[in-house]
Amino acid sequence: MKAKTKFPAQNGANFYATLRQNVNADFASRNLSIHANGLMWLKTFIFLSLFILLYLTIILVDLNGITLTFLTLLLGVVCAFIGFNICHDAIHGSFSASKRTNKTLSMLFHLVGASPYVWNITHNIVHHTYTNIPGHDEDIEIAPGLIRINHEDKLQPHQRYQQWYAFPLYGLASLSWVLRKDYKKFFQQHIGARKNIHPKIEYFNLFFFKFLYYGLFIILPMVVMNIQWWQVLIGFILLHLAQGITMGLVFQLAHVVEETTFPKPDESGNMEEAWAEHQMRTTANFATQSPMAAFFLGGLNRQIEHHLFPKICHVHYGRIAVIVKQTALEYGIPYHENNTFSSALVSHFRLLKKLGRPAVV
Repeated sequence: MKAKTKFPAQNGANFYATLRQNVNADFASRNLSIHANGLMWLKTFIFLSLFILLYLTIILVDLNGITLTFLTLLLGVVCAFIGFNICHDAIHGSFSASKRTNKTLSMLFHLVGASPYVWNITHNIVHHTYTNIPGHDEDIEIAPGLIRINHEDKLQPHQRYQQWYAFPLYGLASLSWVLRKDYKKFFQQHIGARKNIHPKIEYFNLFFFKFLYYGLFIILPMVVMNIQWWQVLIGFILLHLAQGITMGLVFQLAHVVEETTFPKPDESGNMEEAWAEHQMRTTANFATQSPMAAFFLGGLNRQIEHHLFPKICHVHYGRIAVIVKQTALEYGIPYHENNTFSSALVSHFRLLKKLGRPAVV
């Protein structure tokens, strides 16, 4: 078992205390809730409606191959948007002040093939606490042995080309998630330094909802659709390729770019910087001025604000970002940001290329 990592109280504590005070004062002065507003509910309605429309059209309407393929790929992208915009906030408890509402909406995660319970452990608890810390943050363990994203990993000869083959591998992330990852994370003894102890009901939930998903996306299409079984399996793979590449690119551009760091604790498990300052150095924003990114990505393009305030609904990140940036400037703390999606993508590509080669002394 890995030693538990600890963050010091000094260095970044004053920054975070001031930042929280400033953000809380802003919400109070505007008499605004930190939870979902009308726009958030509108997005929820749009994405769920698109999901239902696409799913029913695919399995019930006799379509030609090209149209069927296009709609299947589009459904995969919409599934990713449901995860980004609805489930992510609900599992964090930031969608609504009602725990029941958050619980209900978090169950939609099963519709994209993933377990909200396992995600809460790996993402909310472990990733948000130990962001970019090798050996602790398993969210940054992307195809171990194939993709190298920090200097501590052993360099393999084939990783010289990782900047090219990484992107197709991201497309397999969703397929791995629905068929392998949730089971692996659930049954391994530890996730980072956290010991896995699950309520008995979660054993039932894991298998029940997984097989419900397989029924909806594999068995039912085989029964209802006027195509061969192998064509259904190809469609299932295509759906997850689209879903996986959408998810993979968005998540990597927030933590695995040139500006972010991958700090390690000392031999006693102590980190050099306080938690909030650590988040600022290991996280990056991108495309923050794009209305399209704001609508579709569920605030994941504003990862700095999300990591500092995960209990605030993502529709508010644009406004509080002004406060975060100004407070960081006052305390001399970096605020990493790529202006566009493409510039973040290029930065990610360059980092992969650099880490695929021996370090220059």
